[in-house]
Amino acid sequence: MAAIGACLRQAAVRTSSSVLRTARPAAPFAAGRGCLVSSRGFSAAASKVSQVLGGELKHEQEQYEQAKEITSFLKSNSDFKLADKDGDVNMALEKQVGEKTVRIEFQLTSPFDPQGETEGQEEEAMEESTEFSVSVEDASGAGVTFYCSTQTGEDHRYVIGNVRTYASKEEKEAVTSYNGPEFEDLDDKVQEALDEYLGEVGVSSEVCDFVDAMASDKEQREYVRWLTITKKFLE
Repeated sequence: MAAIGACLRQAAVRTSSSVLRTARPAAPFAAGRGCLVSSRGFSAAASKVSQVLGGELKHEQEQYEQAKEITSFLKSNSDFKLADKDGDVNMALEKQVGEKTVRIEFQLTSPFDPQGETEGQEEEAMEESTEFSVSVEDASGAGVTFYCSTQTGEDHRYVIGNVRTYASKEEKEAVTSYNGPEFEDLDDKVQEALDEYLGEVGVSSEVCDFVDAMASDKEQREYVRWLTITKKFLE
């Protein structure tokens, strides 16, 4: 019996020693070395991107020049106040006409037209067109909104899509509200009267020139801002 007990104790010691050896880490710093390599690779890639963006940023800043239509309009139309916030694609011109507020809203536009690469459409792609809306509202929130777009030409620089009216702010913001008739479906006399009304509240060829120029200028400025922020983040 004593001999059997001695054999069992020796087997237990050998088993315990084997388990301890198996549990010991073979390469305690292997994972750390991998992280360091990955970190160095990421840092190098980020540095490369930052350097390339820096070159692009320098080029864009050297080439940038604000269109004369923008500065001349803002100088000669001081009654309009421009709302333009960095990072926001929306812009607006706003002024008071009597007891009503006139607000012209539009967005930046891309200078690249994918249709321009299609044969036979180069001339069409070169024509500037910017969608904008003109809202005229009173203090109660009731008003009328004209949905328009600019067009090339010297006499009439915009076309009207449809005209929407609303009796309150709640009706204006409701997604199920009636958007109004298509402008071209209206009687000619109604079209003429509404067009004259837009002229009275300040929509003109000069405004359309400004909207086109500002939409393009805004896109350029936001691109430069994007380059700046991205470059700084990756440095």
